[in-house]
Amino acid sequence: MRLVKIGLASVNVTVGAFARNVDAALELARQMAADDVTVGVFQESLVGGYPPEDLVQWQGFVDNQWPQLERFARETASLPSVFLIGVAVAHQGLRYNCAAIVAGGKVVGLVPKEKLPTYSIFYEGRTFARGVPGMHEQFRGIPLGDYLFHFDFGIISPEVCEDIWSPEGPIRRRTYSGGELVVNLSASPFRLGHVDTRREQLATRAADFQCTIAYSNALGSNDGLIFDGGGFINQNGKPVAEEPRFRQGFASAVVDLDRTLRLRTENTTWRSDRETWLREGGKLVPTIDCTQVVTTRREKLRYPVPAHRSFFLPGPDTRRSGREALCEDILDALSLGVGDYFEKTRAFKVLGIALSGGRDSLLTLLVAHRYARRVRPDNPGSLIRAFYMPSRYSSDATRDAAETIARELGVPFEVVPIEEAFDRELQVTRTMLGGAQPTALTEQNIQARLRAQRMWNWSNSSGGLFLQTGNMSERAVGYTTVGGDLMGALAVIANVPKTVVMYLLDYLLEQTNYEGIRKVLSKPAGPELAHNQVGEEELMPFPILDACFYLFAGEKLVPAEMLHALEAMFPEVEAERLRGYVEKFIRLFLQSIYKWVQAPLSLHIGNLDLDRERALQLPVVTSSDWTRG
Repeated sequence: MRLVKIGLASVNVTVGAFARNVDAALELARQMAADDVTVGVFQESLVGGYPPEDLVQWQGFVDNQWPQLERFARETASLPSVFLIGVAVAHQGLRYNCAAIVAGGKVVGLVPKEKLPTYSIFYEGRTFARGVPGMHEQFRGIPLGDYLFHFDFGIISPEVCEDIWSPEGPIRRRTYSGGELVVNLSASPFRLGHVDTRREQLATRAADFQCTIAYSNALGSNDGLIFDGGGFINQNGKPVAEEPRFRQGFASAVVDLDRTLRLRTENTTWRSDRETWLREGGKLVPTIDCTQVVTTRREKLRYPVPAHRSFFLPGPDTRRSGREALCEDILDALSLGVGDYFEKTRAFKVLGIALSGGRDSLLTLLVAHRYARRVRPDNPGSLIRAFYMPSRYSSDATRDAAETIARELGVPFEVVPIEEAFDRELQVTRTMLGGAQPTALTEQNIQARLRAQRMWNWSNSSGGLFLQTGNMSERAVGYTTVGGDLMGALAVIANVPKTVVMYLLDYLLEQTNYEGIRKVLSKPAGPELAHNQVGEEELMPFPILDACFYLFAGEKLVPAEMLHALEAMFPEVEAERLRGYVEKFIRLFLQSIYKWVQAPLSLHIGNLDLDRERALQLPVVTSSDWTRG
């Protein structure tokens, strides 16, 4: 047996906070060594933080990571463990995103990332250079390139994030060259359901290439991208361990690397594929001998046996229901996003919300409170301020709902009417129009802008983080006010569809039994900027709106195709009515791009987000002619 204990660490890093990032890694490295971890795996770009984006173009941003990596090596010199940690290096005018192998007080090698994603939220091909097969160079006297590393317990094959998402990635040639333990340092953003995709992908790679995979993911939120942390150990297709997500720390498990080699000898397909690869000119990846660099201590390790003491019977089922998993993941991700933005910018002292008594601001408040409960468990409400700003159209029911939930959460609640200011702005607008009456839509927008202006004034004077509360569905069709409810410092639920907002509130009502949630849900959704305003009556039923958004922006269907899909999805709705909804959606969506590109930084939780920088890079000036064929 060759027993090896693998530790997976997730560190909540900040882009550019090199020393603080490494301090946190050192603390976990010491804890892992005390836990007899043989190989400690950190995340991609740990030293510099992720995503660094165009900061990589600053020579100093890259060069100044190296002294911190060297400090990590010095301060772990006495630990009988091998560590892999993400760092950027500048070499011969190029920047490389690398996995650094650290042992015995030294950086013994650097392996650059080969697959650079430049799609969706990623822009790595813009700034980084690719590692290539057969790359064998030196950086400060240290091997830089396509290498394996032989320690006294076995052979490590390092790689970085996207490398494992392609069957033609480095895992193929490196396992064919003798790599046993593939160590992947990742920074994979949170997306709904993506944790299952990661798990399945790693199991597939470990089985295809008959290896043990240790995968550690980044943690924390930077610029709206949320990283959920966690990690996996999979041996030759068999799941061994998972690291919990949404928390800083590490998890560890023991594997027997002799089992990986034994399964290779049994797998004739793997052997045949390797023979074919060699016959067709595959070049073996060189292995660097590190057996004298560090002596690991593995005498205390015990064979990995099932906790329920059976190799044949299943263990206890600890899986969450689909409903719980979806809701808790979204809420954990959003609260992490709010908290990290609040803390890492170092510009704010308190969180502020314009609480309307409606669904969107309620969910935003509950997300903020979820974060506050983590950092101020004794008095979470003290970190938040809620303001209710009624006009003549605001109902007693929404005020009561807002006041009730604020009281239940212990959040200071203040009523600040805008009626007098509304009258003044109406008169000023009439004057500017030469005595003409403002349109009904303008009257609605004036109210929204007054509320936003007051929130900004409060924010400027209090050091408050003004949380924007709009959802993705209404933003997509411009059911929002530029300078009004579209505004804020951080858009918390801007990428959460309206149907998901309501689903989350139903779930939170079940979990908490807050009367404030019940009161909000008892009233039809509407902005209360005019008499008896109901959102679905002015737009369309939200399930249909969200389906239109998904089909057009996500699946990239044209209106005729959308209608075909909607008829299958909503057979109870007349085809002509559905046609009208499609036409209305297309018109509103394309003419509203100019609005949502002005929105504040938003938190990302899915592959389909309204963000011109990260997801839908659409021209503001466009015609809908092309949609008609």
